[in-house]
Amino acid sequence: RPTMDRAAIPALSLAIDMSSMTACANDYEYDAYFERMTRALGRPGDVLMGITTSGRSASVVRALRAARESGLRTIGLLGGSGQPALAECDVALVVPSDETGRIQEAHITIGHALMELVEDSLIAQRGS
Repeated sequence: RPTMDRAAIPALSLAIDMSSMTACANDYEYDAYFERMTRALGRPGDVLMGITTSGRSASVVRALRAARESGLRTIGLLGGSGQPALAECDVALVVPSDETGRIQEAHITIGHALMELVEDSLIAQRGS
């Protein structure tokens, strides 16, 4: 079955709005951006996926924490030991490496596999 024939899936990347990101960085701080967007847009039952190759990205950790406080489920694609982001994740996939390139390659593969699983699950639920 071609996946292009399925109903649209509501999802967005918090990293694509450069105007909002710049404004937040100027008026608050860069590390607050994903947290503020999560609090503004996230609703209980939503899922936030945080991606950090070190597990230490303050902007991602803050967003994951805000998501949990707001009733969202959290998934982490992490590297290294995963900490401190790991502590804010309901589900975490940790690539146990300190080599950024290898972690990013694994995250890309994992991301594609996760999205295919989500898509297959939604299609099955809708009976399409």
